[in-house]
Amino acid sequence: MESAKITKLLEAYFEGETTLAQEKTLLAYFSGDEIDAAHEPYIPLFKGVQMAKDETMDKQITFPKQKESPKRRWWIGVAASAVIVLSVTGYMYTNANELTQEEQEAVMAFNQSKEAFLLLSKSFNKGAEELGYINKFTNTTNKYFK
Repeated sequence: MESAKITKLLEAYFEGETTLAQEKTLLAYFSGDEIDAAHEPYIPLFKGVQMAKDETMDKQITFPKQKESPKRRWWIGVAASAVIVLSVTGYMYTNANELTQEEQEAVMAFNQSKEAFLLLSKSFNKGAEELGYINKFTNTTNKYFK
């Protein structure tokens, strides 16, 4: 098999983009005798894959049966849900209006900056109105001096 094709298959294999047929091609190549010298470091990997593929387990696995009644399990679920709901709502109501010192300072700073920006906005609007008067004056004088 040509070396360039195997190199491309190896790159795709390590990126996880090979199909099962391509992986079988790689396993067949590495189990053969004619392996390129550039691909020799991958021989133990594919031999290990082949060995893992051939492994089987003969021991029978049995799982113990649980003897818990469904009624009891249902009540435990309801009780757990009720405890969770009550604890979450209790936590929300107790911590709803409590702010830390840092949060209170942040709210005060926000309110002060809001007031400062409102004052700045009012002053800017007054200045813009006065510019309108200057604009009217300029237009009127331009009419007479032309």
